[in-house]
Amino acid sequence: MRISELAQASGVAVATIKYYLREGLLPAGRATSATQAAYDDSHLQRLRLVRSLVEVGGLPLAKVRAVLDVLEDPGPDPYAAVASALAALPPYVSNEPPHRRATEALDAIGLAHEPDSPAVAQLEAALVGLEAAGRPLDAGALGRYAEQIAVIAQREVASVERDRDSAAPDQLADVVQDVVLGTILVEPVLLALRRLTHAALFRERHPQADGG
Repeated sequence: MRISELAQASGVAVATIKYYLREGLLPAGRATSATQAAYDDSHLQRLRLVRSLVEVGGLPLAKVRAVLDVLEDPGPDPYAAVASALAALPPYVSNEPPHRRATEALDAIGLAHEPDSPAVAQLEAALVGLEAAGRPLDAGALGRYAEQIAVIAQREVASVERDRDSAAPDQLADVVQDVVLGTILVEPVLLALRRLTHAALFRERHPQADGG
């Protein structure tokens, strides 16, 4: 397909596609003349991935490259590949250990973790923010959240492993992409559902507020 057709199929403007090509986020097409190139489904899939990372995930280009680098060369270890890709996702906080609050809380609820994981730093920043607002979250409350999140996470991991063999070298990049896209695209859904459920529960428990 021509670049105009690629733009139509992906919903990404031609100018943006050319920018991604210049930045190396999208592989060059097959040259058909001195000024034109042909693109295929692999370009369309890569473009949709980049668009999700940039527009939905809010990743800066340097972090997009980090995810793409993992996809290009995931290495032999599925855990390391997924961890490297997820490390590129926001929020971006200082990752200078030790993260005392987060580490103690995770140890208290028995959740296995790597001390230098960006997610531990993100949890530390969140716990510090709660304390600063006068709303500290103790290990018991964190554990109750973790129990509910574990149900969702187990279902998601099982789905990825069912659809793809995470140990197969030729499928590892697809597994990483599934996990990254699942994280980026589903987290906004979870946030929206949480807020809608809060509103529905308050409406149910305080019906006199309806209609003023």
